[in-house]
Amino acid sequence: MSIHTKLISSSLKTFCLLLLAFCTFSCIPLQIAPNIEGAKIYKGKKFKRQLPKQCVYVFEDPKDANEFYTYINAKYDIDYDIGGANVPISIDNKKYYLTFYEVERNTKTVNLVPIVADAAMDSKGIDPVFENHYTSRSGSWYIALTVTDETFQDNLKESDPAYKNIMKHLDNLRNEYLTTANYMEIYLKR
Repeated sequence: MSIHTKLISSSLKTFCLLLLAFCTFSCIPLQIAPNIEGAKIYKGKKFKRQLPKQCVYVFEDPKDANEFYTYINAKYDIDYDIGGANVPISIDNKKYYLTFYEVERNTKTVNLVPIVADAAMDSKGIDPVFENHYTSRSGSWYIALTVTDETFQDNLKESDPAYKNIMKHLDNLRNEYLTTANYMEIYLKR
């Protein structure tokens, strides 16, 4: 085999490896939605800008839109149309206020292959075909809960004396919501 043939073979292998790497890593993430197992405490503004500054108890919501509102309406026998501001709850005979938010977080990526393909076609005078595929977005929905006392102090801080009891209550609330299919069951449990 000549040196010229070896050089071409080596260049071809390098090109194939670069092409494979390009195709494999052709999606660049711009935003990544968190993957929450169970629930997690976040600072509200750090999780989503529209949330309050206080701590929020967040979990993924696999159900349809407004299902949590329906659940809270059934559980606490209230009638909120939209929005869950200051639902009175009792934990260990103390009154607290539960506020809930339905929040979407997206995973957004830039796809390089369609951009390169359109650039190659554009150089040949062909109009771009993949313009709608330059970015991709997929969203996840979350329920964010805040708990305050009668003086509207943030009770989801670890330093709060009732923190463990409140967390236990919120875990039970989340589990009940996720396992309940028919909200009439909630009326019967009261």
